[in-house]
Formats: sequence, structure tokens, C-alpha cells
Amino acid sequence: MNRRLFLKNVAGVAGTAAAVQVAALAQNQVVAARESADAIILDPTPLFDISPRLYMQFMEPLGTADSSVEASWDYNSDDWRTDFVECTKGLAPGVVRFGGLFSRYYKWREGVGPVTKRPWMRNYVWSGKETNRVGTHEFVDFCRRAGSEPLYCVNFKSDGHQTYTRTREGDRTGDAREAAEWVSYANDPDHAERKSHGHTEPYKIKLWQLGNETSYSAGGFSKAQSIETTIEFSRAMRERDRTVELIGWGDSGWAGDLVRQAGEHIDYVAIHMMGQSPLRKDTVLNGFAYQNTPERAWEELMELTSVRIEKKLNALEAELDQQKSKHPIAITEGHLSLAPHNANPILTEWLTGVYHARALNLYQRHGGRIKICTAADFNGSRWTTNALMLQVPAGASYLLPAGAVMRLFKRYNGKQGIAVKSAPSNLDIAASRDGDKIVLHVGNMNYSRSIETAFAITGMAITGAKVFEISPENPRQEIGPRNQKVFDPVEHTIPPHEALSWRFPARSVSAVELECHPV
Repeated sequence: MNRRLFLKNVAGVAGTAAAVQVAALAQNQVVAARESADAIILDPTPLFDISPRLYMQFMEPLGTADSSVEASWDYNSDDWRTDFVECTKGLAPGVVRFGGLFSRYYKWREGVGPVTKRPWMRNYVWSGKETNRVGTHEFVDFCRRAGSEPLYCVNFKSDGHQTYTRTREGDRTGDAREAAEWVSYANDPDHAERKSHGHTEPYKIKLWQLGNETSYSAGGFSKAQSIETTIEFSRAMRERDRTVELIGWGDSGWAGDLVRQAGEHIDYVAIHMMGQSPLRKDTVLNGFAYQNTPERAWEELMELTSVRIEKKLNALEAELDQQKSKHPIAITEGHLSLAPHNANPILTEWLTGVYHARALNLYQRHGGRIKICTAADFNGSRWTTNALMLQVPAGASYLLPAGAVMRLFKRYNGKQGIAVKSAPSNLDIAASRDGDKIVLHVGNMNYSRSIETAFAITGMAITGAKVFEISPENPRQEIGPRNQKVFDPVEHTIPPHEALSWRFPARSVSAVELECHPV
């Protein structure tokens, strides 16, 4: 029976007959799936809500290391680059964060008011200088155009690093009062200074991060000092706006004490998924050795998510559970760390596509706890750890494999996570539901073999399906300004059948939409 006729019968036949027909189809699909050696069987019971903020991006001025923010601005039109804005709209991040290590010496007042009066500033970590042409108003404006929510990382007393109190340019640390005044400037409807700058409406910035990689290096805050400062900042900022949502730093085993001592003062626990570096001493992933042994590189990439990412994530969740904390997790930075530093060309090639899919699937399967996450840095002109690359001079913006996978999974997703009861071992899957639509994010981890599988859903009949697939024939397919659409997904329709199935090509990443009818 074809799908159109089936749906017509369901709508037009008496209720009992239609229900019998749906139940029969569902039962046949389950039987066919169970008889298959490789089948995907799903339980449609909602397990948790998937956060609309789940897939975020992270913007940071990077000085001479990568032109990043400066390269995103078109000084001829004195506005954001049109190609950059349009490319970001397609990516559709739920949140864009501004900050990073740069926040340790960022003074927000230098980025507001008349542009001609904004001072240049030295970029102490990334070298060079920043113009402050992109300040609070410009960043929020970009987020609104891209359909994203802004998130600022405040100057958290320079994360305790005293070197910033005595730079040649003066004291670059920021205290709780400075952060609170930023909240007032952004969110107070009657703020006189913002209005004098020509912005009558408040920006309504809800998300603010307190501390960035505070636990990562010697010379900064101890855990106790960081928690004490978190409470201080939270109190000061919430005096200005009770509705702000604050993200406290909890990486490196700090999360348990953070939520125990300061849980009432924060809304999220932040960690970074950095250090996703190769496991093998004789790795081919650093440098250019992978180019001669792509299948070996693939094997190493498939090893990384379960060891580097899942192990850290499970430890963090256990730490929070031990404190009986319900705080959600915000993974506000994270990328694959390969040599040469942040510029390995493998990240422009499809060899890394399924790696990124596995990382994002892992985050979504933990979506009961993870509410904000990213698999890459956001944008730039030189680093390959980005989701989005900018051609310089201006004219082309395009998504690297990490960005292409994030765009696919963000565009095709459900609202609630559900369980995968069984699946072929070489398919990495995250499943979700939006009413009577089931969505699968699928990565085929097999380098050389396609995998055919049947679909079935307990208690539901599948009446139609579409697949949106990224599947370059060449595993070393790269992307650049001259082939910007090479990782655009291709849409396929699966013909309706009692034994609904699909063959996932080797090394492919797909989003599958299953139209269903409850029994």
C-alpha cells in the first residue's frame, strides 16, 4: 500500500478499522526489524526535553592568532559582513558566546558609545591589538540577526591572574561592580548611559558566564577563591537584574564543591571539552601524516569520543549526582586539539565529519543534563578548529565539517530525547521526538562499508521517511571558498513499505525524519 493511500484510509475509514490498520502496520514493521540482523528499534517514550540552546557557538577576538572577530566586520560598509551573517543564519546556533581567555582583560566600557572614541586594546593572550569596533551593541545586534541568544563571559577578576593588575596599559582586571554595571547597561530599560549612546531599548541579555578556564593554569584562583568570587559576582549582578541566568565554572573536579557551596547563586555549571587530543603515541593525526594513511586517521578519530569526551562527561555527572544537584551543564567551549596548534588541515576534510557527529550525539543523548554545548570554535580566517571559516578579503563564508554537522543536526531535530533500544554496532545514533515525528542523527562509523538497516518504533507505525545525508565519496574531501556547498546535505525519500529500511553510506552523517502514527 502506498503512503498516500494509507494516510487517506487512516483519515477516512471508521476509527476502529483505521486503528486496526495502523496497529497491523506497526506490528509488521517491528517483526521485520527484529528479523533483521541490523535494525534500529526505538522506544518513543519521551525521556527529557532537548534544550533550544543546545547547539551554541563561541566567538572570541584572537588578535594575530586568527583575525576572527575583526575579519567578520566589513569596514567598507561599517557593518557585519553579509556573507558571514547569512552563513551563520544557516548554522542557526541557539546561543553565541563572546569571551574566552580574552575576557580576563576585556573592559566592556571600551566597547560602547561612539565608535570614534573607543580605544584600541592589546590582546595579551593572542597577541596584536583589537579595535573594539565590535562592542556590546554590535555583538547583540549580530546575535539578533542570526536568530541566536547572546551570552557574555564577564571579566571575573581576571580569573585570579594578578599579572593583569599591572600591565603596561594599567589594571585590566574586572570586579563584581564592573560586571553588575554591565548588566544594568544591557538590561535596565531606563539606563541613561545606554540611551545616550542611541540605544533606547534594553538588550535583555540573560546568559552570563562567571569564570573561563579558571582551573586550567597555575597562578589563578584556587577552587575556594573561585567559588567565593562566584557568590560575590552573582549577588552583585542579580541586584541589578534578578532574571539573569549565571553560569559558574565547574571543570577540573570543581563542580561538586561549586554546587554545594554556591548552587543557589548559579543556574548552570560550565566545563570545556578541551584536550581532545590523540590517544596513540604514534598518532598520525598531528601534522600531515594522516594524508598518507587516511583510514588509520579515521580509526584514531573514532576512538576519541568515548575515551576523551564520554569519560569526562560521566565523571562530571557523577560529581553532580553525588551532591544531589539538578544543575544543567553548559559546555561553552570544546574542539578537537591537533598540531599544528589549531590549524591542522584535517579539520577542513570530511575525515572528521563523523567524529563531530559522534560528539554531538553524545551530548544530545545526555540532554537531560546538558543544555548548552559546542563541538568547535565559531569563526575565523586561519584556525581550522572553527565551525565557520571566512575568506579574507571578504566575499565568502562557509562551514567546515564541524559546522556542517551542527547545521544538519540543529535543523532536523526533535523536542524530546528518546531511547534507541537496538541498532547496528557501527551506527552512532541520537534519537528525538516532536509529536508524531521521530528524528534520528546517524553517523556511520565504518570507513569502507555501507550499512543497511530497518526501522521500527514500539507502539507507532512509520508512514513515511526522509533522509538528509552528507556523504562525500572521497573521505579526504575538503571545503574552501571555491566549493562552499560540498558538505550541503542531500535529501532522499524512503518509499513507504511495511519493512522500511535505508542504506547508510560509509563515513556518512545523516538526519532521518520518520513520520509516524500512534497505534
